[in-house]
Amino acid sequence: MADGRTTVLLSVLMFAAAAAFVEELNDSFMETKGDDEIWLIKFYAPWCTFCKQLDPVWHQIGSELRSLGSPVHVGKSDATANTGLAKEFRVRTYPAILMLKKNIKYNYSGARTKDGIMDFANRIAGPLVRSLSSLQLFQHAMSRHDVMFVYGNYTSVAEQLIVHTYFFSASRDVLPKAVSLSTLPAVVVFKDGTYFTYREERDGDLKSWINRERFPNFSQIDSYTLYAMGETGKLVLLALVEEKHLGEESLRYKSLVESVAAEHRESYSRDMYFGFMAGSDYISGLVMGEIIVPSFIVVNLSNDGYFLPPGTVQTEHNLLDFLDGVLNGSVQGHGGNGAFQRVRRLVYDTRVTLAPIFSHAPLLGCFLVAFPLTIGACFCYLCFKARPAVVNEDGTPLLTPLLGSHKKTSKKKSD
Repeated sequence: MADGRTTVLLSVLMFAAAAAFVEELNDSFMETKGDDEIWLIKFYAPWCTFCKQLDPVWHQIGSELRSLGSPVHVGKSDATANTGLAKEFRVRTYPAILMLKKNIKYNYSGARTKDGIMDFANRIAGPLVRSLSSLQLFQHAMSRHDVMFVYGNYTSVAEQLIVHTYFFSASRDVLPKAVSLSTLPAVVVFKDGTYFTYREERDGDLKSWINRERFPNFSQIDSYTLYAMGETGKLVLLALVEEKHLGEESLRYKSLVESVAAEHRESYSRDMYFGFMAGSDYISGLVMGEIIVPSFIVVNLSNDGYFLPPGTVQTEHNLLDFLDGVLNGSVQGHGGNGAFQRVRRLVYDTRVTLAPIFSHAPLLGCFLVAFPLTIGACFCYLCFKARPAVVNEDGTPLLTPLLGSHKKTSKKKSD
């Protein structure tokens, strides 16, 4: 019994110690903070389930950043109580995670995990462009980052895209000898075990090119990454596979996508990313229907559209035909964000939300449906009762404004 009490007491003390590294912020924060302070802030609502789930992770982040000697201060703010601060940071959803550095606000849109948020905080807190002064430093950076951009000086672009990726600067002698550069200065992205050089006449605007190239060409994709990929304007070819213990068919689907991504990069990399996703729940929500696993799908998150193979995909040639059809318009697209699709999505989201409630608590489900309908009916009734009455010239109410009555009234006026 004593051991149990000791364990509980230690847990409480550890949580209290971690909580001490997270400050509660109010509407006066912007006036009281120091000019050079860097802040990582979570905006929450007391009723938000996801915010409560993030709480222990947030306290771990505060404790770990403090123990590492990071310059980042960690805070949280109740957006429903501190509406001025929430408005200053343009908070619209909960939980919202943002960083403030030199009065520039950076929004975090990745997975709500400790590693993801810590990486974001360290990336923003550090220099915009990190100098690589030796080959050893270059190799160390390569081992830690899936995608990294290297150039002589591109501070203005880095300032806008630092929320997404890392930027480094290096002299030519720092890079491995295998890296061949025809001209200097040059912008180079290192990813997928190789490198690609930016050429303005071929790749267009530097910022747009970096935005397109900031993901690996093939990777496992979650819902957060898929949404971010949609912001680049590229399509995404997905192999949907089981969440655990991939079967033979799932492995074949994944292997086909990986093979196309590696061997046909020059043909498709400008327009498309490649990857696989475990499970089909997110995609089922996108298509508003059940998706069989394993399967292929091309999604366009910029407009919530998607493409399905018109036939069976057994070989790499079948998959290439499907991709070519998507790009040349011969494969029919589905979904989108038109008015009809928005209404469909509203109905689908309502049905998906209410279905579990009806199955576990039918009375509560009936109340949730009946209550807004009753309010709407009462509102319509009150509006009808409040209509101004139509009266004759002598003040008597005109109960039946029919065509005959109108003619009699006109005759009376003429007399």
